[in-house]
Amino acid sequence: MKDHPAAVIEKAKRLEQLLQRVAQGGPLEQVCAELDLAVDAKRLARLQGKYEAGGRTWEALLDGRYGHPKKAHSALREWLYERKRQDKALTAPELVDELRVQFQVELSAGHVNYLLRKVELTRPPGRVPSRPAAEDDPVESETSSPTLDNAGIFFPGSSQTRDGHHGSRGELSGDSPPAISGQQPHDIPTGDGE
Repeated sequence: MKDHPAAVIEKAKRLEQLLQRVAQGGPLEQVCAELDLAVDAKRLARLQGKYEAGGRTWEALLDGRYGHPKKAHSALREWLYERKRQDKALTAPELVDELRVQFQVELSAGHVNYLLRKVELTRPPGRVPSRPAAEDDPVESETSSPTLDNAGIFFPGSSQTRDGHHGSRGELSGDSPPAISGQQPHDIPTGDGE
């Protein structure tokens, strides 16, 4: 059998006690409190199945997840956090490439974002601006202010036409509205009760 740390063996034995005492009618919450375990009813059912399938021995309850090599060790995380603080514009894929070179470790961009999110070093959501806008940049100020130059596309007659005239269809706007097909300007109701 694989060597297990003493704490892992001790926990497996306490889980066995929990299963046996609950099977004898002990209340789950009380037994968990006495054995210093946090097991809910759903996990209890999984543990019972594992215990039965393993021949009703505490060895069946050993947690085999411990001991995996930790890729994102503390030195790597500290380097990552400092690198991100130095250049907030770095993206996770860029950081993955740098980590590969610096530590010979392969992490996913999602995991890098997870690590950065834990210490609140992620960028705000949305697209990265192509370049920072300068207040005294005349090109930027012209393009960033809203204009009504194209308002006539959506609201005919509300802006100048391309040839500089006001009104729709290039006509000069006058006092009378444009005629509706088959009507003369004097036939259009004015709303005066006539």
